[in-house]
Amino acid sequence: MLIKFVFDNERPIYIQLVEQLRLAIVSGRYAASSRLPSVRELATIAQVNPNTMQKALQELEEQQLIFTERTNGKFVTEDKKLIAKYKKQLAVASAKNYLADTQKIGATFDEAINILQEIGGGR
Repeated sequence: MLIKFVFDNERPIYIQLVEQLRLAIVSGRYAASSRLPSVRELATIAQVNPNTMQKALQELEEQQLIFTERTNGKFVTEDKKLIAKYKKQLAVASAKNYLADTQKIGATFDEAINILQEIGGGR
């Protein structure tokens, strides 16, 4: 499964790789227990240096979202609770950003919630 990597020049590329790969894992694009493409394949897809990709993957391994089997490559964790934890963290951060942005335009908390419900968030 290919990911379209998009980068900005404001932050280090490896951090952006970590964020985008983490998002691919928590969203299910890379399912629990699935094998990741090789470092070289991912670097080619992202159009980055393999060393940069390796650094990002090491960070994901430290976060325990991926693991390495010496002869078989890198895999997404089997720990669905851990994936759910990271998913919740990302959702909370998005919600806080949304509430802060709506507050900047003068919307109350209730107005912000109503907007979400109007666009489909209250299913």
